[in-house]
Amino acid sequence: MRSIRLGVNIDHVATVRNARGENYPSPLRAALLCEKYGANSVTIHLREDRRHIRDFDLKVIKKKLKIPLNLEIAPVKHMVKISLKYKPDYVCIVPEKRREITTEGGLNLKKKSNLIRNIIKNLKKENIRISLFIEPNLSDIKLAKEIKSDCVEIHTGKICNLLNQGKKYTIELDRIKKAVNFANKIGLEVHVGHGINFSSAKVLSKVKGIKEFNIGHFLIGESIFIGINKSIKKFKQILKK
Repeated sequence: MRSIRLGVNIDHVATVRNARGENYPSPLRAALLCEKYGANSVTIHLREDRRHIRDFDLKVIKKKLKIPLNLEIAPVKHMVKISLKYKPDYVCIVPEKRREITTEGGLNLKKKSNLIRNIIKNLKKENIRISLFIEPNLSDIKLAKEIKSDCVEIHTGKICNLLNQGKKYTIELDRIKKAVNFANKIGLEVHVGHGINFSSAKVLSKVKGIKEFNIGHFLIGESIFIGINKSIKKFKQILKK
């Protein structure tokens, strides 16, 4: 039996808080409940516009959390500076557009390889594990290895949308399988994330070689109805194959 790690993204706890400008619901409380109920790590995305997670959240969560903290950042200088200040266990570098509702796809590594290479070099000096959020593309995976990333997180938005719409998804699933196999072959750890719900987790959990699922929006949304404990427990059961 292989057990895949579960990382829980708590950004949208902060979204609800910020909608009314209150200090609740607390992202810190959410992070500690994720820890209590069996998550392997907690993910927060400190966006440049601070639309959900804010600097104070990063500060207090890093101080209180005992399981690893995964900080998602855009590949820009001031975000690297913040990462070096707070020293999360992991940093996942993601593309970011101001007007997007959520992350729309993977990094353009060919365009930004030198920039990201330097960011990785600086963060690794503080023993921070680096992941790059990319499409299931073999050339991007090869480049991720060349610029010294530790891991890749494969963007699963397309396959999740196909599954949600009841459309054929085998071509996209094959792309992901090939990407995972290639990444493992060249020594990169593979994570997956974006748009994953219970149904898509069942499909993706059957792909050998994936070490970690990062799940946020659906898990937090489902927690409104069944509680964060049951949401985490159900995903953990799906990933225990």
